[in-house]
Amino acid sequence: MQLLNTLYVTLPDSHLRLDNDTLRLLVGDEARLRVPLHHLGAVVCFGPVSVSVPLMHRLADDGIALVLLDSNGRFKARLEGATAGNVLLRRSQHDTSKDEAFALNLGRRIVAGKLRNQRHVLLRGAREAKIDTDRQALTRAAQNLAASQRALPGAITLDAVRGVEGEAARGYFAALSRLVRPELRDHFTMDGRSRRPPRDRINALLSFLYAMWMNDCRSACEAAGLDPQVGYLHALRPGRAALALDLMEEFRPFADRLALTLVNRLQIGFGDFAEREGGAVMLEGDARKAVVVAFQERKQEALTHPLLAENVPLGLVPLVQARLLARHLRGEAPEYPPFAVR
Repeated sequence: MQLLNTLYVTLPDSHLRLDNDTLRLLVGDEARLRVPLHHLGAVVCFGPVSVSVPLMHRLADDGIALVLLDSNGRFKARLEGATAGNVLLRRSQHDTSKDEAFALNLGRRIVAGKLRNQRHVLLRGAREAKIDTDRQALTRAAQNLAASQRALPGAITLDAVRGVEGEAARGYFAALSRLVRPELRDHFTMDGRSRRPPRDRINALLSFLYAMWMNDCRSACEAAGLDPQVGYLHALRPGRAALALDLMEEFRPFADRLALTLVNRLQIGFGDFAEREGGAVMLEGDARKAVVVAFQERKQEALTHPLLAENVPLGLVPLVQARLLARHLRGEAPEYPPFAVR
């Protein structure tokens, strides 16, 4: 099982070129890395990275995705070869996306999985909290998430489901700063979720991690033969990978936990960020590389999949979930089982 088959290029002003059957990474005239193409499933470039046209052609021919993100991890473009996958599965996906009852049921289940994973983050934090007020606030926030889960069956439209999810998210992110070590909170605090641009260090770190999860979830959709553009919970919009966003919801809390771990273990410091005009905060330089390494290491950790009842590396779970979703769309499974930790 290849978990590290995505190459993340974070060095600014680096250049990627084709060298026979190998990708070569250069900074100036110095070759920093050579990777055989058959080891790669995707190449993800952050910021000002140039890619030669011959390499683009070869990546497309070999079915290796090339993803371009800005320096903060925001999606810019994706180059891929000819569309693959089962056309009958995609037709079923397109048909069910227009079925309001089907989309509503699937949307509820996706949000339920996300809320359960968010609640797990808060409850774990409450158990480990050393300050009573933090423990109490985290416990209350977890109880509110449980109430949101109970409210989902009563949400009779997708907009109502999105409303439940949005209200739960506000309470969740309001409590998240209490999971930061007290002595670090002056530099790492957040007033809710902010993006495009992120307005504080925690949000900048979350945006960066979410971008990598998004790439993995989009790749998982494509590997399962699904159309990443046609979703259920997320409305269709030109240029938006709505299904990948649907699949990603269950994995956002894993990014949240990793962000908090990096901060609390001092692997990422307040000096690893820069403020831009307009109040935007961005993760800088070598810190991006440290986050990528931690993300890849986290994906190798095994978790027990509740449906399969066996250990699965976290990095493979999006692939498992995309295939479970495909089974549901084909009518082979009555429900989609979201991935939720126990």
